[in-house]
Amino acid sequence: MKLAYWMYAGPAHIGTLRVATSFKNVHAIMHAPLGDDYFNVMRSMLERERDFTAATASIVDRHVLARGSQERVVDNILRKDKEEHPDLIILTPTCTSSILQEDLQNFVNRASRISDSDVIFADVDHYQVNEIQAADRTLEQVVQYYLDRCHRQEKWDQFLTDAPSVNIIGIFTLGFHNQHDCRELRRLLRDLDIEINQIIPEGGSVEDLQNLPKAWFNLIPYREVGLMTAVYLNKEYGMPYISIAPMGAVDMAEWIRQIQKNVNTLTLSLSNKRVDYEPYIDGQTRFVSQAAWFSRSIDCQNLTGKETVVFGDTTHAASITKILVREMGIRVSCAGTYCKHDAEWFKEQIQDFCDEILITDDHAEVGDMIAHIEPSAIFGTQMERHIGKRLDIPCGVISAPVHIQNFPLGYRPFLGYEGTNQIADLIYNSFALGMEDHLLDIFGGHDTKEIISKSLSTDIGLIWNPESRLELNKIPRFAREKVERNTEKFARQKGIETITVEVMYAAKEAFNT
Repeated sequence: MKLAYWMYAGPAHIGTLRVATSFKNVHAIMHAPLGDDYFNVMRSMLERERDFTAATASIVDRHVLARGSQERVVDNILRKDKEEHPDLIILTPTCTSSILQEDLQNFVNRASRISDSDVIFADVDHYQVNEIQAADRTLEQVVQYYLDRCHRQEKWDQFLTDAPSVNIIGIFTLGFHNQHDCRELRRLLRDLDIEINQIIPEGGSVEDLQNLPKAWFNLIPYREVGLMTAVYLNKEYGMPYISIAPMGAVDMAEWIRQIQKNVNTLTLSLSNKRVDYEPYIDGQTRFVSQAAWFSRSIDCQNLTGKETVVFGDTTHAASITKILVREMGIRVSCAGTYCKHDAEWFKEQIQDFCDEILITDDHAEVGDMIAHIEPSAIFGTQMERHIGKRLDIPCGVISAPVHIQNFPLGYRPFLGYEGTNQIADLIYNSFALGMEDHLLDIFGGHDTKEIISKSLSTDIGLIWNPESRLELNKIPRFAREKVERNTEKFARQKGIETITVEVMYAAKEAFNT
């Protein structure tokens, strides 16, 4: 089986389901055919959840196609309302069921008149947006729904908290190291004597959303999800927000200074004591984060001048690019993102830090770019890790799409001062370094599970004719040795003494099957 098509971001309904299942006591219902309901299994496996995922599929089958969906959808909403007693039920179609062009909002209106739970229809265009954009829009829609209702019922408390407080917006299920990042942000804010008003959607309650405006300001650690909500809260309630990702020592310091600025601005109006976080920044940078001194060590200086490629979502790709260049002195030949809807911000952030910028969601285009540059290391998604394996280039995974490997049992944040240590380790360990390069040259690699010949030398007993040697030299340098070893291994297995171009292609076929 071969990969036909790879999507960096999934279909829109996955984003809606991720937001819905992140909240406490919220149930999602998919209007979907069989085959579109894989989300439950995926979330249970990756997040290692003990509880069942709060998502149900209202199956579209031949009976539904014959009679229409309204009766089944409404029955499923009312059944879940009776069984689970959720605070909110979110109905979403999938890309497949959207083809039916049914009036699902009408189904929701009918069900909401009978249901004890709140019921809303996910206001997402499944043909125009992807998983990330749908998650961002769904979160904004849920927040707006409850704050608007609070206004209508005149229950809104307009007073800010007495002590400085924040909302953290955008931490949610199946996010790249989101749970670890959330723990690190909690620690940092506790050190700064700032209370956390709410974290949404992960672990949040929709009944508490009416208290969001009580916070002094909002923190948006990732641009992909939460920014639309922050812009809405800023427009409607005048709430400031900080959208800097606290990733890397430089941006970490700027993030804390932005917090200090917001706290002191509101302190003036509330007659509270002003704060100075500069001593904290200095202490954390020098004694908690090991990345600052490590970047000046002889080990890290061995990386100077090495070429890299960075690719991922806008937040992680931009931050890792800046960390590589300005904090570790490593060249970024190309930086790119698959978030085409946020391309302008991405270009603005990294235009001075890399030689080339790539905006695409085509994995083949990314693979061609990597093969052309032949970098020493790649920092990308799971797709780039597979590309790196094929080209024999090491890859550090720095961004979603996620894999089970991106949900480690140990503590591995990317944000905060502990995150600087984790990122420095990831970068350093992603390169073939020093003595390792030397040993690879001498021994032809250290993976010797199979004995190629009685001697580790690859040129004893075999003859390459001029045509095959010329064909071999056309192969990029980083892949040439592997092709040579595989071809000679194949020739020995077949008892062939002279390697021709035909033997090379036969070996390629043998090792690709």
